[in-house]
Amino acid sequence: MTPERFDIYDNQQKWIGTAPRNEVHAKGYWHRSFHCWIVRDEGDQRMILFQRRRDIKDTFPGYYDITAAGHLTAGEQLQDASRELEEELGVHTSFEALTYLFTAEQQLQGEVRGVPFLDREISAVYGLCLNQPLESYRLQASEVDSLYEAPLDELIALFEQQTNVIQASGVRPHSSVSMPEGAASSVTTSAGISSDLGHSKQPARTDRILREVRTADFVPHGTEYYIDVFEALKRVKQA
Repeated sequence: MTPERFDIYDNQQKWIGTAPRNEVHAKGYWHRSFHCWIVRDEGDQRMILFQRRRDIKDTFPGYYDITAAGHLTAGEQLQDASRELEEELGVHTSFEALTYLFTAEQQLQGEVRGVPFLDREISAVYGLCLNQPLESYRLQASEVDSLYEAPLDELIALFEQQTNVIQASGVRPHSSVSMPEGAASSVTTSAGISSDLGHSKQPARTDRILREVRTADFVPHGTEYYIDVFEALKRVKQA
């Protein structure tokens, strides 16, 4: 299988070539990515959706993260990268339906299974409002462990350190049993809900999860990034 390759850039964002994914993260080359945060409205309350990354991911396994996101492969444009919504969540929507929020430059580093990485990304951040239940999403088994939601105002309070913990409600395929070590949660099993909103059907049974969430459980994009995203998501209108 041919390794995934990314366009890479210097510190002035000038294109300098392409490199395989593992080399990009090992050497810290700048590269481009696509972020999309999904929200839904419940009465006068806006909910923000976020995913839990699979434990097998090569960066930040098991952390909470953007609803759907991905790297731009070599030669790919942002309009093409919106495929991440379909791949990770089963969402079929046009790129024009997304609301541009801002562009972020981030440098994230860490170590996974003894292998250090430096992830330097230029990320185009978008929002999308879809008023449908969590059970209507089709999660990509290789990427997404589970999908959660929490009130926008509570997430802002969490990242502004007005509170140390909030509760998030989520779903995961019934066969998935992974949980963060020490996480406080409760689980109930229910029948999946089929969606006629451009989604493939969710598995017949899903687990509903209620979990305590802290800022340390999220990929460390930075407090400023999260607060800027949450504030910008207030202006996203329904697609």
